[in-house]
Amino acid sequence: MRYALLLHNVEPAPGEVPAEGLEEMERLSDEYAKALEAAGVLVAAEVLQFSDATTTVTRRTGTTQIQDGPFAETKEALAGVFLIDVADGDAALAWAEKCPGATYGSVEVRPAATSFVGGAWTAPGPAE
Repeated sequence: MRYALLLHNVEPAPGEVPAEGLEEMERLSDEYAKALEAAGVLVAAEVLQFSDATTTVTRRTGTTQIQDGPFAETKEALAGVFLIDVADGDAALAWAEKCPGATYGSVEVRPAATSFVGGAWTAPGPAE
């Protein structure tokens, strides 16, 4: 079953995190991604740009509205995502616990409802 590990954290101000801290987080994230890949569970991983690079599009009112920035104002921003394919929720939680992002933010574990794989939408089996 596929799970998204959604990484949330407070976005640091420019220069707030020392270069050594960034290098360490990059190293830990690289090791984590390689461990997921070696275990055969990694589907994709993305580190996102800061929320000030975000553009939000909606057609809720019937017309297209484009807004700079994220839709919701929050203290923590979505910083990245790991998409994994594991046996169950316990396995997803075990991987989330190992995520280096959990040391400075939070990792939201969310099961996929449907997935587009091999050119078709598929739903996972019964909920756990």
